[in-house]
Amino acid sequence: MKKRILIITTGGTLASSHGREGLVPVLDSNYIFSRIEGMAKEFDIETVDLFSLDSSNIQPEEWQILGDTIYKNLDNFDGIIIIHGTDTMAYTSSALSYMLQNISKPVVLTGSQLSILNPIADAEENCRLALNMAASNVPGIFIAFNRKVILGCRASKVRTISFDAFESINSPYVGVVNSNGLDLARYTIIPPKDPLKFKRELNTKVFLLKLIPGIDPDIFQVLHQMGYKGVFIEAFGIGGLPFYRRDLAESIGNAIKNGMTILVGSQCIYDGSNLSIYQTGQKILQQGALQSYDMTTEASVTKLMWVLGQTENPEEIRMYFQKSLSGEVNLPE
Repeated sequence: MKKRILIITTGGTLASSHGREGLVPVLDSNYIFSRIEGMAKEFDIETVDLFSLDSSNIQPEEWQILGDTIYKNLDNFDGIIIIHGTDTMAYTSSALSYMLQNISKPVVLTGSQLSILNPIADAEENCRLALNMAASNVPGIFIAFNRKVILGCRASKVRTISFDAFESINSPYVGVVNSNGLDLARYTIIPPKDPLKFKRELNTKVFLLKLIPGIDPDIFQVLHQMGYKGVFIEAFGIGGLPFYRRDLAESIGNAIKNGMTILVGSQCIYDGSNLSIYQTGQKILQQGALQSYDMTTEASVTKLMWVLGQTENPEEIRMYFQKSLSGEVNLPE
């Protein structure tokens, strides 16, 4: 019996054509399906045109609509594919990982670095991989790109023009394409023990702050005045923040006292943060900041949005960041 696969299109480069102002996503699912019909013969395919957006324009409101669409259709299909632009794909896949915890079927995001109209594009190859991953029965939210499958909350776009655009950060690939076909490392995925929890609430008043030498500590007061509820700080190295001459520790402490949630990680892509090692990090922990450890920036920001969408209670917020919800973090023992 053929596996039933739903393809949701949201736009992106794969669906783009040249317009007056550059590439614009205009191709619908009928055209995209006509290009992959040959490889899709072994599947029972249905399509939904949800958006036609450059992924730079996909924002939390679109994540919620995507979540609704996945949740409503999950029982009727064996797997779901989302055609999505690459620029914010890792943010979307991370957000969906929190919104749809304990999902029992594969949901696979893919796209391309060149339009499917281009004869040398990566589009059809990525669709082939996404189709096979969507039919794999491996539960979770994934990105399928350039012959690699990555857990959605571990993916990050690290190259702008290479076909090898995405990497799995601090976590092994879920699968790769080799002479064995789609070679899945099933040990990387723990099947859900609990029922699906669909919680779509998000708080968008979250700010990403990348530290630079000389940064003004008053930035936290400004962000508080603007109504921000959470800040994710990309600190130096393993988690260093200045307190000499410009005292970020004191400013962060005041922000936390004013009800703001401060989450701290590293500017470095790999290995993650540990604020307990250096004095510069310990001073921040003493003020009540939370750590993101080895989470990606995309996973950290979207987890902060999702957690603040569920609760404003500081103890409950801390509890959420002391556990892995969807495989997004390795916590120290």
